[in-house]
Order: sequence, then C-alpha cells, then structure tokens
Amino acid sequence: MYAQVIVDIAHSVVDKIFEYSCSDCVKTGSRVKVPFGGRLIDGFVIGVSDKSDYPPEKIKPVAEVFDELPALVPECFSLMERISSRYKVPKALSLRLFLPSEMRLGKVREAFKKYAVFCDEEVKISKSAKNQQAALDFIKAEKEYDYIGLCKIYGRGAVNALVEKGAVKIEKRQIKRNPFDGLGFGDEPKTLTFAQRDAIESIKNTAQTVNLIHGVTGSGKTEIYLQLIASAIKDGKTAIFLVPEISLTPQMLAQLRARFKGEAAIMHSGLSAGEKFDEWWRLRSGEAKIAIGARSAIFAPLENLGVIIIDEEHDPSYLSETAPRYSTVEIAKLRAEYNGCKLVLGSATPSVESFIEASEGKYNLICLPERINKKPMPEVIISDMRKEVKRGNNSAFSAALREELESTLSSGNQAIIFLNRRGYSQKVICRDCGYVAKCENCDVTLTYHSEENCLKCHYCGAKYRMLSACPECGGTHIRYSGTGTQRVVADLNELFPQAKILRMDNDTVSGKDGHYKILSKFSKHEADILVGTQMIAKGHDFPSVTLVGILDADMSLYFDDYRSGERTFQLITQVSGRSGRADASGKVVLQTFCPENYILRYAVNYDYKGFFENEVRLRKTTFFPPYSLICRVMVTGADEKRTVEKLKEVYFAIEEMQKKYPDEFIFFNRMHSPFKRLQGKYRYQVLMRLKSDMLLESIYDIALKCTSNDVLVYVEENPTNLS
Repeated sequence: MYAQVIVDIAHSVVDKIFEYSCSDCVKTGSRVKVPFGGRLIDGFVIGVSDKSDYPPEKIKPVAEVFDELPALVPECFSLMERISSRYKVPKALSLRLFLPSEMRLGKVREAFKKYAVFCDEEVKISKSAKNQQAALDFIKAEKEYDYIGLCKIYGRGAVNALVEKGAVKIEKRQIKRNPFDGLGFGDEPKTLTFAQRDAIESIKNTAQTVNLIHGVTGSGKTEIYLQLIASAIKDGKTAIFLVPEISLTPQMLAQLRARFKGEAAIMHSGLSAGEKFDEWWRLRSGEAKIAIGARSAIFAPLENLGVIIIDEEHDPSYLSETAPRYSTVEIAKLRAEYNGCKLVLGSATPSVESFIEASEGKYNLICLPERINKKPMPEVIISDMRKEVKRGNNSAFSAALREELESTLSSGNQAIIFLNRRGYSQKVICRDCGYVAKCENCDVTLTYHSEENCLKCHYCGAKYRMLSACPECGGTHIRYSGTGTQRVVADLNELFPQAKILRMDNDTVSGKDGHYKILSKFSKHEADILVGTQMIAKGHDFPSVTLVGILDADMSLYFDDYRSGERTFQLITQVSGRSGRADASGKVVLQTFCPENYILRYAVNYDYKGFFENEVRLRKTTFFPPYSLICRVMVTGADEKRTVEKLKEVYFAIEEMQKKYPDEFIFFNRMHSPFKRLQGKYRYQVLMRLKSDMLLESIYDIALKCTSNDVLVYVEENPTNLS
C-alpha cells in the first residue's frame, strides 16, 4: 500500500504530495510521521492506493501512525483545495485549521486514570498488616476506587501488596476532561410564536442554501437556532453553532447542554490543551454531534452536517487576521454546499453586504421586527455632552445618566454601562512639553492602568512603570487624557458607594471561565452595575437590566474606515438591546458630542432599513465595498530598510498591472501603515480600491513571490482594521 502525504511544513517549496509505503492501518485522513530530509516530520495522509508509479526500492515507509481513527474527515481535503487556491497558502497551512494546535504538535494526549478494583479473591493478611486489612475492607465495600486516592489513605505499599496477592487489580481507564462542568443558564424548549414557527418553516422549505434572519434584539432568534439544531439531530445529522465572542459560548453551551445533554461540545480558545483535545475527539468520534464556539469552530471535525448557524453574522471577529485570512461565512458556505445543508446567518444589525445579498434574492430573508414578549424597544435618551461641559460637568456621566442610575438602583433593577475602551485613561501627557508616552515596540500610545499603577500597550502587551516625571523635559505635570473602564468603575464607586459593581474587559477576564464567572454573578443579581467593553454588547439576556448607559457613543464614528458608520450603528443597537428584555420597560442613555449625526439618529430609532438605504446610496456613489474591493498588501519586517525595499518591489510589480488594466483601479498608492511599527515590526502597505476581483489572484501571486524569510508580505481583502 502507498500513502499520499502532505508534510506539515507551511512553505511553498514543499507544497506538494509525497509518496510513502504503508501498512493497512494507514487510511485517508491519518496523521503520520514520515522520513523527510534526513529527519522525521509529521504529515497528513490525503489518499491511499495499492500501486505506485515509482520503483518500490525508492519509496520510504511511513514511520508512525498517530491515531486509530483518522483525524481528518474526507471533507477536509475538499476544503483544503478551496482554501489553498483561494488564499494562496500552502496546503499544510490549510490542513492545520482542522486540528487543535497542541494536538498537531504532539503536546497533548488522552488522559488516563488508574482505578483499584476489588477481585473477590480470598487472601491471607497478617494481623500486623493493619493498613492492608483496612484497605481491603474499604475496597471490598466500595468495589472500586481511585488508585492514587487509595494509596494516599492507606499507603502505596499496602495497596500494592493487595495487588500482588490478587485481592485487587489495577485498571487504567481513559477519562474525559469536561470543560464548564456544572454550568447554569440552561432552560427547556420554549413555545414558539407564530413568527418563529414561520421562520423555521421558511428555512426548511426554501431552495436557498443561505438564510438571513434579521430580527430585533429579543425577537427569539436563539430559540429558532435551537429548534433547527434539534431537527438536524433528529434526522441523524450534526450541527455547528458559531458565536462571535468567547464570552457568549458558556451561556450558549449551557442552553445546548440543557436540550441535548452530552451531544454538545465546545471549541473555545480559553480551554486547556487537554480539554480542547477531548472535546475535539468527542466531535470526531461522533460522541458529540453539535460544535459550539467562535470562528475556529467552523472547522469542527463533524460529518453529515444538517445545519450551520452563525449568530451576530455582522461581527468583524468572523474574519481571520492571520494566514490564511479567511472569511468564516465564506468557509461556512463551502461546508453547507458540500453537505447539502442550510446555513443560517442571524443578526439584529446584518452587515450591509449580507443584507444586499438578501435584498437581491441571493439569500432567503426572514424578518422578525418585534420582540417575542411584544414589549417595545427601550426608550433612548440622547445626552449632548457639549451642553454638559458648558454646565461645568466634566465627569464621564451626564446628568441624565446619573439620574437614571439612581432610579434604577432604587427600584432594585440592574444597569449596564458600556465604554469600548479599557484601562484607566487613554493617554498620559506631559503638560509642560506635550510629550505622550508611547510603546517602544509599537507606534501607539500607552494606556494607564490604575490597579497595577503601570502603563500598558494594548497591541503587544508590554508594561512600563508609571511616569513620575517626563523623560523629555523632566517636568512633573503629568496629565491623564481620556476615560477607560477602570476609571468609570472608580467614578461609579464614588457616586454610588452602596452599589456593587462588576467590570468585564480583557483585563478582568482570564482563563476559560473568566467571562462566565462575571456573567454568572451579574445574572444572579450579585452586582447592580456591569461596566464593560464590546464583550458585553451582544447576545446576553439579563431580565433585571432596565438601563443601559453608552459612553462616548460616537467614538467609533471617526475611525479611518469606510465601515465606521455601520460599526457605530451596529454597536449602539446591540448594546441598547440588553435593556428591558423582560417585564419592566427599558431605557438607554446615549452620550455623545455629536447628537445631530445621522447614524446616531438611525440607531436611536432602531431604523435599520433607513440606515441601510442611506449606506447603500453612499457606497454606490463613492465606490466603496461591496461596489468595489479594497485590497491591501502589507509588508512587515524588523529591518526598516529591507522592509522598504520589499515595499518598492511589490509596488512596482502592481504598478505594471495598473498600466495594463487602468480601468480596474479606482485608487492605488503606497504608504506606511497608520501604526508604522507594531510588536517590533515596521509596517508599510500598498493600498488599492479595485472595481472587481479580476486582478486579485495576480496580486496574491505578487505577494507570495515578494515575501522572504526576513520580510512578510501578505494580502488583505476589505480589511476590518486599516490601522
């Protein structure tokens, strides 16, 4: 037998199939170790045949087979071809997407536990061997017990003596590392409304593969998802359920476990290597039939998919920012096509691109304009912060927000305060000379964190001592500028000392259950106010929350991004939707320095249709996506001179293309990136706006040709972050 192997080296030079002789235990999808270039290398078997075109004496044998059950399902190889071709990456890099990294690198294995089992054998024990007798009596009553635990109680010598005498035998059993054991939040199936029932029937009966559910916050989208999953499982199929934030996965996993018991497995970046390994194998072996997780869960090792669900489909986290830079929705479409199943996209604020597809009939569009309890959307109060400053209020809270917070707390309800900026202050500035503290590795300002009394870089994680004097002029007049979540909590503690406050941002959550612990406390009403960044903005359902305060609501309007208006509308709508989801009506206080902005007006009125129509007109007129393609070729390296040389190489190659196809280019230029340096690497870019994707493959080829060991060159399509 002969195995066709792709070696696990992500380099174009070895991006080909190699052949090895093998035994019958090697199957398509097996992970193997093979001799390659004088050493043993891991590889993936993509095919097995009984004959070869090469002389047998020249073919080396497979050295080792890792798994009894092939790790990769047949669908992986179809996706591998599509991903490698689409994003111009080596096949090995595509296949890595389907395996947990620790498993692929051999850093994790199955976990086993030893049990001492009573053998019902009559044995003689000396009267002086009291520990042996006690251990025998104990195991006789228990029938079996943890071997290590038994040794701790009665001594290893006593237990081993019983084993030698045949009274006890040792059994080694595999144990499953179960993440989020004992989760709360679960509930039983709910009675569907007519609108929910119609939505499910529409999805099942349409000829379209892709379905878009546009439902306001609280309209019951989650119950529709769960019912669709139940239907797939009933038909003997499997399901993938994606959420944008890992903070949402424990809550959603709890609901899935309540309905489907052990058939749901989680794919979560916060799990330990062992937990990831066991959850992955539960899916691959068929023990679990539902994968729940963020972006990477789209590569779950499931066969015979019945439905793929992407909740909050508009979220930018569904676009990968590392190679291969894939779109999760694009991969989901490929999997849905391969399995002949439905892909369901859901959002209260769908992306403009998705809603255009639905409006043109390419997606099946389902609208849920009302909350399931028929409650109105929360009332939105706009606070003009310019007027607050004129009145002498320089705090983070407007008079209206303070008043509403007092009312909410006195009535025993809860509030959420949203600010999409962590830390205590945004900048540290010297008032004498204007010096701004910046990271040594990155071209970005440092953020002050009061709890640790240090300055942090939010891009590379570097920490610096807080300044006692200016390093430029020696001045001691150091000023804090801008407000972060830490400072908001400190100010709230002064205003409402009796209130219990929780903070949820990247500084307060750690480990797999960091998000869950905070959300669980808030859900149990162990706190009155939850302050947080965008991780609290979507998906959460807290019945006692009747007030949401949005600080600096217009902050994201001024990002250098054609989607800044869309992002602002989505964020405000999503955060507002956390309020008034149960019996009590909700309120939202939206603080802004620009209350007349049209985006805010659409958001305040929950007018997605008005926003969408205006945004489409604007993009058509200005030729922005989806009516063009923004393409950025990034050039990064530790040596600035070498990086600039590569930038010129890329630019001149694309310039030749522009001369040949001038009508395809709306915009074309080279420049340094807005953040010229990040994590010690210089960053330059060639930025283009193209009329179509006709030249995209050629641009990928140029990037691939120009990249080298010391300078990385890669392509981004419609990047979510142009900084």
